[in-house]
Amino acid sequence: MVGVRAELKALFGPRALLSPAEKGVYRYDAILVGPEPLAVVLPETREEVQALVRLARRYGLPLVPRGAGSGLSGGAVPGEGAIVVAFTRMARLELDPVGRTAWAEPGVTTARISEEARPYGLFYPPDPASWRTSSLGGNLGENAGGPLCFKYGVTGDYVLELEFVDSWGEVHRLGRQAYDLPGLLIGSEGTLGLITGARVRLLPLPRYRATLMAAFPEVGALAEAVSRAIALGVVPARLEFLDPICTGAVEDYLGMGLPRGHALLLAETDGDDLEVVEEELSLVEETAKELGARVQRAKDEREAEALWRARRSVSPALGRIRPKRVNEDIAVPRSELPKVVREIAALGEAYGLVVAQFGHIGDGNLHPNILFDPRREREERVWELAHEIARVALRHGGVLSGEHGIGLMKRAFMEEAVDEGTLEAFRTVKATLDPHGLLNPGKVLP
Repeated sequence: MVGVRAELKALFGPRALLSPAEKGVYRYDAILVGPEPLAVVLPETREEVQALVRLARRYGLPLVPRGAGSGLSGGAVPGEGAIVVAFTRMARLELDPVGRTAWAEPGVTTARISEEARPYGLFYPPDPASWRTSSLGGNLGENAGGPLCFKYGVTGDYVLELEFVDSWGEVHRLGRQAYDLPGLLIGSEGTLGLITGARVRLLPLPRYRATLMAAFPEVGALAEAVSRAIALGVVPARLEFLDPICTGAVEDYLGMGLPRGHALLLAETDGDDLEVVEEELSLVEETAKELGARVQRAKDEREAEALWRARRSVSPALGRIRPKRVNEDIAVPRSELPKVVREIAALGEAYGLVVAQFGHIGDGNLHPNILFDPRREREERVWELAHEIARVALRHGGVLSGEHGIGLMKRAFMEEAVDEGTLEAFRTVKATLDPHGLLNPGKVLP
């Protein structure tokens, strides 16, 4: 591979990382680790991405796209002999406040879009918990959601136009008005094309918002309250939950006076009509109290932000309980939530492992985290439990992933989750758009 390395150096100079020390960090995402890649390239323009794809095709080398590395399913973890395409230097952002859109390259962090839109009274709704570090390219690859997804939708709902480089090295910039090829790429985890830019919709900032925290004696009652409130027609902007393990971990981490031993529901309503905003939150409050919750309303913006900081701190807080974790990501019908969260808690007890549950409960997207210490607990048993949690979702009419993707972590589960005819259709699409199998091979499809 001497010729490949020489060509990469000629094309990209110091942005072609070839030494083991330089490449090591690119073996990881937030959960899994892979072999050392052949090289890591940090392109700055779509033309450079095209040149890299053509080089890889000439040598038959796989390409693995990577954003900020905050993924949770191994989607950006390289295989043997792969070139990692790290998009962090493609970070151009252009706002069109009159048209209420933004053009963003894949390395733009999610939070930056809203921060730069705010002076114009606009915002970008998709807000994964890692929004200060995660990048748009990764969000597009996984079709990420976030706390606002119940009311406002997920990443793909905001894409008006997509630019990508195909497996032949040709660039395409396509809208979604009639023939939605971009819709195939969104959520495909970089297996069908390398995204180099997107035009996304921006929305006006709502004038009012109201926030509460409800503390329940157990997580099943919390899930029941969510189902009842939504059945009454409530459409909160955010509806998030923490089980008692998460509550205790965040309290240990932040020391903000959270009620230990309780499951927490965080709810926020927003809009331009204050009366409607208050009425919706009151319905959530009444339903929560009916099921035994103690309710605390945020008195002002500062208190509301503190509550949402608690939710965004769950992941780092859980690291204080055990050094390693497997972050599951399932989605189930809301009517099944009470049964699902109780079954998962019972599974954790049966396996003798710590399972912490949190997530976007408004749309049934749960994140059960299996916490473990490899010095004391067998990792094989952890993955057995992860598979059983996936089966709980499937039994109750749910799916393997709400937003974290399939990647490497859940690829083996796909044969249980998807019928053979559908899998064959997926393989046909892959073979058509990537006939040489060079774009993120070994991901998603079993």
